[in-house]
Amino acid sequence: MTAAVSLRFGESALAVPAAPSDHAKIVAAYRELQIGNGRVSPKRTQAVAALDKVALGYDTAMDVAADQLWPDLPTGPGSTYFPTMYYRLRTIAVNWATPGSVLSTRPGMSERLVTALNTLYRTQYNEHTSELGNWYSYEIGVPYWLLQTVVALGDQLPAADRERVLRPVLRFVADPNRRTTTAGVVETGANRADKALITVVSGALAGDAARVSAGLAAVTDTAGNGAADLTKRSTEGDGYRTDGSFIQHEVVPYPGHYGLVLLSAIAALTYVTDGTSSQLPLTVRTLFDQTVTDVYAPFLFAGSMMEPVRGRMLSRQGETGHDAGHQFIAAVVLLARTANEPTRSRLAGLAARWIAEGTWAPYLDVSDLVRFSGGLQPVGVPEVEFAEQLPLPQRHYTATPVHRVFPQMDRMVHTTDGWSASLGVGSARICRYESINGMNLHGWYTGDGVLYTFLPDQQGHYSDAYWPTVDATLLPGTTEKDTTPPALLADPPRTTTSYAGGVRFDDQRGAHGIDFASQDGTLTAKKSWFFTPDAVICLGAAITDTTGAHVRTTIENRNLGEHGTPRLLIDNRPDHTPPGHTTLLPRARWLHLDGTAGYVLLDGSDRQPVTLLREDRTGSWLGIDTGANTHGTTDPYTRRYQKIVLDHGIHPSGASYAYAVLPGASPAQTRRACGRWTVLANSAQVQAVHLDGKLIAASFFTAGAVEQIRVSEPAIMMWGRTAHGHTYTVSDPTQSQDTIRVTVNAPTHRVLHTDPSVTVIATHPQLIVDIKVTGSFGATHTFTTD
Repeated sequence: MTAAVSLRFGESALAVPAAPSDHAKIVAAYRELQIGNGRVSPKRTQAVAALDKVALGYDTAMDVAADQLWPDLPTGPGSTYFPTMYYRLRTIAVNWATPGSVLSTRPGMSERLVTALNTLYRTQYNEHTSELGNWYSYEIGVPYWLLQTVVALGDQLPAADRERVLRPVLRFVADPNRRTTTAGVVETGANRADKALITVVSGALAGDAARVSAGLAAVTDTAGNGAADLTKRSTEGDGYRTDGSFIQHEVVPYPGHYGLVLLSAIAALTYVTDGTSSQLPLTVRTLFDQTVTDVYAPFLFAGSMMEPVRGRMLSRQGETGHDAGHQFIAAVVLLARTANEPTRSRLAGLAARWIAEGTWAPYLDVSDLVRFSGGLQPVGVPEVEFAEQLPLPQRHYTATPVHRVFPQMDRMVHTTDGWSASLGVGSARICRYESINGMNLHGWYTGDGVLYTFLPDQQGHYSDAYWPTVDATLLPGTTEKDTTPPALLADPPRTTTSYAGGVRFDDQRGAHGIDFASQDGTLTAKKSWFFTPDAVICLGAAITDTTGAHVRTTIENRNLGEHGTPRLLIDNRPDHTPPGHTTLLPRARWLHLDGTAGYVLLDGSDRQPVTLLREDRTGSWLGIDTGANTHGTTDPYTRRYQKIVLDHGIHPSGASYAYAVLPGASPAQTRRACGRWTVLANSAQVQAVHLDGKLIAASFFTAGAVEQIRVSEPAIMMWGRTAHGHTYTVSDPTQSQDTIRVTVNAPTHRVLHTDPSVTVIATHPQLIVDIKVTGSFGATHTFTTD
């Protein structure tokens, strides 16, 4: 057996090395996470049947008499095919071990599985194998499938065979703190969490107490003196950030994938070591419990994770936003099972509520597992069993309004009691998109200011074959050229401008702005979004392009389903244009798409012509994901879309737009919104809107003034009268300045409140304050006067 690496262990990682009796508990618990505990129910029966279908297909096609187990998966070196081989074998083994499954009573199945496992060891993955291709397959993906196969087989796998097939895991995950294939690379974030769990389980299977301890110590990076501690909130690198952001690959916002991978691994690690002498300390578990509501839950809508925090996983057929949401909920259920009160009840109650809210893809309705080929389905038999033991939600839940900015990953979320919204933007700090390993092949513009809106009656909008079928050159909120999209870059591209950020005024209002430049640098614009309880006001200015291509801003590009026929009103007149035909509206004031939103044009005499097109679009998941182990199917999907687009023409110079989106509004509400908001400025220097209740929101791209407010540097501000006085909120969207001076052109009797970063310079004849923004990483600063 490969010797376990010797590491230093501190109290922050564990207290007592794992005892031999603990190993059996760890293995048994990890087996339960694969097959459940046999708690019978109709939903479990459905989940077993779904597993039966895919496992039976894999088993029927498997030839254990040959070195090539499946005809479509050739043997040989490299990471293209062998991960799928282990995934299929794992699926068969788990089905065989699951009580009541189709293979559980089939004679000779254990021998068949052992033969196949030994074949894969001999031909594909052993301690002498060279890493060729994707390192992840050798060091995380396949070790998981292998360990799950081994624990499923249990005593039916002879000890000598178990020792042998574990050898590559012990070699390729020799040290959970480091990358095996690349000397000097320290594991961070989700990869570290995965390796910690793999190390603990493989150590327990091998009877290696030091290895179990090493896996637990990796969680808090005892070996590295805490430098890569997974619980640490930092302002740089991968993992959790101090503002609740989560970053992976240094520049990609990833609460909706790698953050979930980390949380899922920690939940499993906590579960398998619960009741042993080597479980994670309560202080460590508490820090992870806190991330549930601080990091992840803000981006969960009706059981689905929001698109702008899912990175390149947008393109995975087996990982829709609902799949990601289910993965999050499953992790929370697991955390609740080992938590102490009152945390246990709080987490269980949240999970039960989230399961009840998701009606488009119900958590407990397990089906169509074949689309998870190469990846583990988030909800299976164990997850159904665990979820059915949760308390029933006590009441119908109405969302609590919240506006939250996550400046360290250039993301925000706006939640009302009827809808939610989020933005996908990039900056000099955060990438436009990630497209590696053949994934996210239409991700060109997903970081250029996409406005995502989420509606309770359209829960499946983004999960229902949206990404394979949408015209990804016209994503809502973006301003782009009508030309061939730019080449996708393997190194996630950031923008050339640092201005990207927002401010929170209160739970119902906020503002966000970007200084936009296209990937090739030829198209530039200033763009802002102002969020209110019932609308998002969108401004664009200084739109300039030198290429000669038509430049367009997309107001809407809505997935209407396969045969959707919602009525579109134009100034209260129904649009009768047949699908596939374009309509040009030179002077529309407002539009309304039934079941989706109202749209109000605010430009006045400068209003741009509006182009309408309702069209059917067909695509496949393979068209956007050709990854060796993630690729989608060639099955065609057709969805109908409603486009509402502004055309700025060719060679625009200083073009602009102004419109409002009212998600979920009625036609009457949309009509009444005309004239409700006043655009105070829409230029290269400043964009500002007078909102309801004498509230003003502004994006200052340079030093400048709006109404009674002047700023000395670029900033985003909202100010107005509240129950507490006159409130002013300010942020530095560049995250690079030292001090912003705000001058209010009016005397002030009293300053009632200031954040510690705010210094009052004068109150007469003007109010002058200096806001120290250095080191605040785009956070909101507040001061209030009488």
